[in-house]
Amino acid sequence: MSRTSPHRQQSEEQSELSRRGLLRTAGGLTAALALGTAATTTTADAAPATFTHPGMLHNAGDINRAKVRVAAGTDPWLSGWNRLTANSHAQSTWTPNPQSIVYRGSGYPENYGILYNDIAAAYQNALRWQVAGTAANGDCAVNILNAWAGTLTSIQGNADRFLAAGIYGWQFANAAELMRGYAGFDLAAFQQMMRDVFYPLNNQFLTGHNDACITNYWANWDLCNMASVLAIGILDDDGAKYDQAVTYFTSGAGNGSIEHAVPYLYTDSDGYALGQWQESGRDQGHTIMGMGQMGAICEMAWNQGDDLYSYDNRRFMKAAQYVAKYNIGQDVPYTTYSWGSGQNCAQQSQTVIGSGSRGQIRPVWAMLHFHYNRRLYLDDTYISAMYDNLVAPEGGGGDYGSTSGGYDQLGFGTLMYAK
Repeated sequence: MSRTSPHRQQSEEQSELSRRGLLRTAGGLTAALALGTAATTTTADAAPATFTHPGMLHNAGDINRAKVRVAAGTDPWLSGWNRLTANSHAQSTWTPNPQSIVYRGSGYPENYGILYNDIAAAYQNALRWQVAGTAANGDCAVNILNAWAGTLTSIQGNADRFLAAGIYGWQFANAAELMRGYAGFDLAAFQQMMRDVFYPLNNQFLTGHNDACITNYWANWDLCNMASVLAIGILDDDGAKYDQAVTYFTSGAGNGSIEHAVPYLYTDSDGYALGQWQESGRDQGHTIMGMGQMGAICEMAWNQGDDLYSYDNRRFMKAAQYVAKYNIGQDVPYTTYSWGSGQNCAQQSQTVIGSGSRGQIRPVWAMLHFHYNRRLYLDDTYISAMYDNLVAPEGGGGDYGSTSGGYDQLGFGTLMYAK
């Protein structure tokens, strides 16, 4: 972690927050900068009149900071960079394998692994070009993006097709955002692919939920599709899509909206605010995945001037603290979670927290730690412990196994978010 003077950091952070106008209630800035103080309630604005580019998971400041720190050989950025350059997906020799139809779901000729591997390669090569300026990596990233934009026509399968459209939609858009303006990148063709192939499925799920009971699908299904709609809106400078995603985050009917994703709130014996996650009674792998999916939404909105991280008295931070506390081996309270399933809303319940995959390592925690602890100077004790002791430095797709769970997040948060 950087050893910049706390007073200097606080001054810089005050300037940044003031410029964004993100903490809108009276006294909000003071509360945000005080350790352990109660969070302020904020509301999300409509889409920006002018979108910021790059403005998804990484803005120009993130990129410049990583560039300067890596060039200087400073940790933890250098350690994050070394994880990136060691990944097989980050090599400029990567050859894309675009498919006209991507299938995800049992009973279909599944080939979606080809897509998530190519997306990881596009993103990682884009990062290498942005941070080190190596043209070979930039050319590789653009080659992957152009190949898929000229080939992919549909995503098919059982209900899992909605997961594919959501997860790989927001990830693919993020890789493209990093390559805007690069010579030879056919941005218009890529944008068209996102509108024609990914967005219709994203929108279909958020508005119809595959004709199932509104509570049938876990929070991650909503979240990945919300993230894709948000990312496509930013990529296309499309305020309507941006607003669709933000509105769903704040008040959507499904389990991905903030109040449904974090249904119960607590205060532990040490005085920390906690929030039970909607999938906590299921297992910890999917629960931690939720931290990455909602975190991606919050970070993308932040870079467009909306503070979803702090929405509803930092409800998401309370959930992240809860999830982190349990996954570093400590006990957390749990309230029986009941929901309607299937098409007829048959009632089901979970009476205890799910211990499956407890302590699973996914590269989702740097984004949350460096936002709450280093941007806002809040005491994020459990998030910090999860990141510092179990995760850092973060890798990305290809570093966490070969199955889809290892590619549910783009990663490399130590390199791109450390402050």
